[in-house]
Amino acid sequence: MSVNTGDRQETGRPRLHCTVVLVGMMGCGKSAIGRTLAARLGVAFVDSDAEIETAANATIPEIFARDGEAFFRAREAEVIARLLRGEPCVLSTGGGAFLADRNRQAIAEHGVAIWLDADLDLLWDRVRHKDTRPLLRTPDPKMTLARLLEDRAPIYAQAELRARAEPGLSIDAMTERVIAILADRPDILEIPDDS
Repeated sequence: MSVNTGDRQETGRPRLHCTVVLVGMMGCGKSAIGRTLAARLGVAFVDSDAEIETAANATIPEIFARDGEAFFRAREAEVIARLLRGEPCVLSTGGGAFLADRNRQAIAEHGVAIWLDADLDLLWDRVRHKDTRPLLRTPDPKMTLARLLEDRAPIYAQAELRARAEPGLSIDAMTERVIAILADRPDILEIPDDS
């Protein structure tokens, strides 16, 4: 009698039932947490901005400069809709993606959004030395970031789930927090019983 170890391994892994879409401000940790979360759950990690850059053969700042934000947002919506139709994965989105009603609707229908909620000081600490943020190319980037956060927070709050990011919390600790939130919803994530 042979034992199928592949099945045993499969049943011992967490089982993701839908795509987990990480939303929130630039600097909240969507990419770092997304990669770690995907590795822990044994699913693919996809960054919607990276997918757009690959398709356009240009960086996000280049797309903004060449084609404008409206063009970028249209491509972003197409990419998110396509990814949501695929196998369950962890999807990191750009900071503005969840603002579009069509994206929120697509995510609600085919996945689950989790807001990585971080305050202004933490966000500023993480993004102030990066020049890859086209929206922060202003005379007072911290004030711009503050305004963006104030405008966007009520929309991010519409996400079905929320994980609070805190200063000093490691990527692993924040990933554990996200997994605990997801595991409270067995319709989203099933964690096998180790007993």
